[in-house]
Amino acid sequence: MDRDIYPFLDERITQYCERICSEESPDLIQLNRRTHLQCVKPRMISGNWQGTFLKILSLMLNPKRILEVGSFTGYSTICLSAGLTDGEIHTIEVDEERENFLKDVFAQNNLRNVHLHIGDALNIIPRFSEPFDIIFIDADKVSYPIYYELCKGMLRQGGILLADNILWYGKVALSSPPNDKQTSAIRRFNDLICADNDFDKVIIPIRDGIMLARRK
Repeated sequence: MDRDIYPFLDERITQYCERICSEESPDLIQLNRRTHLQCVKPRMISGNWQGTFLKILSLMLNPKRILEVGSFTGYSTICLSAGLTDGEIHTIEVDEERENFLKDVFAQNNLRNVHLHIGDALNIIPRFSEPFDIIFIDADKVSYPIYYELCKGMLRQGGILLADNILWYGKVALSSPPNDKQTSAIRRFNDLICADNDFDKVIIPIRDGIMLARRK
């Protein structure tokens, strides 16, 4: 992990946590390499540490329906799908140039229960009617508060809401945080979750931070 990307993490702790983690599967190793070779900003990939967390959580919950807002190259999609037996995962990607890449990845991993939606998540999310067991938000940071408002009502009682990059390189915790749109939106999202008594919530400081909230 690049210290310039996550300067608030102690590098020794980070390396230790990444080492004391389940081994990355060959398919995910291949996807990681392919992402770094073919994609701009490959560090956006979840990686094994975060991916293992998502996989274990999915296996524990055995969900029937998952919504992922932000597919990137499908690494987190694969990990989240681990707990699905006869269920399905809907994943939304705004970049239409990734459509064929993602379809290829899902086919190579035999993920027949994945439904890929290409377009703006703000327009796609309202189309769903049935509730979800897990919702994972990892997309446009400026829209995080809006995603929260849209997704809350789509999460079943006892369901889990996850959001990535919730520490935003440590900027959200600064005594004088920068006034850029991304930092302000993530702080707003965190404040909304914190004030919402319908959720039990906690921030897990994996990589750039994951919000884990359970709807009561």
